[in-house]
Amino acid sequence: MIARIFFFLIGFGLTVVGGVYIISYLNLLTIGYNFLEYVNFIIRRIECLSAFAGIILISLAIFIPGGHKYELHI
Repeated sequence: MIARIFFFLIGFGLTVVGGVYIISYLNLLTIGYNFLEYVNFIIRRIECLSAFAGIILISLAIFIPGGHKYELHI
């Protein structure tokens, strides 16, 4: 149970950090980038990919059943 909470919080932190970078890089659209160039730039940045890794960690922490017989599943 503690491991699930740990992975959930790590995933949440990664999602927040990646989301902040993705939103801050929206300023590229104001200097002349089009949307496809923006998405191409976002895909190549490691700090933006942490948002997707965080979403995967959160999903795994919530939906993968635990090995304990009496663990409460939400």
